Amino acid sequence: METLLAQLRATAEPTRLRLLALCARGAFCVSELCAILGQSQPRLSRHLKLLVEAGLLERLPEGANVYFQLSPEAALIRQVLARLPEEEPVVAADRRAAARIAAERARAASEAFRRDGADWDEMRALDLPAAAIEDALLALLPAGLGRVADIGTGTGRLLEVMAPRAAAVLGLDASREMLALARARLGERNLANASVRLADMYRLPLPDGGFDAATLQMVLHYAEDPAAALAEAARILRPGGLLVVIDLAPHGRQDVLSGLAHRWPGFDDAGLAGWLGAAGCAPLPPVEIAGPLPVRLWPARRLAVPVAALPETTLTF
Repeated sequence: METLLAQLRATAEPTRLRLLALCARGAFCVSELCAILGQSQPRLSRHLKLLVEAGLLERLPEGANVYFQLSPEAALIRQVLARLPEEEPVVAADRRAAARIAAERARAASEAFRRDGADWDEMRALDLPAAAIEDALLALLPAGLGRVADIGTGTGRLLEVMAPRAAAVLGLDASREMLALARARLGERNLANASVRLADMYRLPLPDGGFDAATLQMVLHYAEDPAAALAEAARILRPGGLLVVIDLAPHGRQDVLSGLAHRWPGFDDAGLAGWLGAAGCAPLPPVEIAGPLPVRLWPARRLAVPVAALPETTLTF
């Protein structure tokens, strides 16, 4: 009861309600929230601190910035926000200002990538059949999922694809530049159930068993230790949760290895099955996608009880 009362008290203030309505639409840093609401940073920081302490907002440090987004546990507040009239003048003005911020993010991100000459779209660079791959992924994902994590989300394209199938989708990436592009994408498409977070795929800042599904698309071939990355992905899945690895099958293309700095020349079914089994997952039949380079989807289910090595025994006669 105390938690519920604390959340209701935290919500029952005009500025804090506006902050919650904004952060339900996406993640914003303090300077962006100041620009949208037209209030000072010290004032908003106090409100944000209270909302975080009440468990309504998540605080996500990212370099010099800290982003705030609605907590996945704030189901009650989502119901409250659903009762806010869209045409209410203050809410509508905040929404327009947030859209302007999202457009500025998109412009800054695209300008930075043009300036730095980064080739961030690997699917396009390799001329892979993205639409066929996405269709195959959706065929593996049941509707009505709870939380889904996309590890190594890049520009957030898979978040956009999977958002209609899940209550919440979370993109994780170690690149701030990629997250800037992903945030711009999510903001432009108004995907309120999608968010991104800075994270190392070997040490995800997420609890055990908190997700129904997880994906790694075109990520594993960059990993120094693929087995460790898969074990960490499996850790965040509930028993029965679905893990889908999307990557290249063995290809022997030296230009791809050197040109795109791949650590691995694709993966074979037996190797992936071994790593997935060691991570406590039961591999399912892989799905092959035809294209200029062989692509496979390797799905697996998280076992209720992880597979452990059998203890050594000494036989006595």
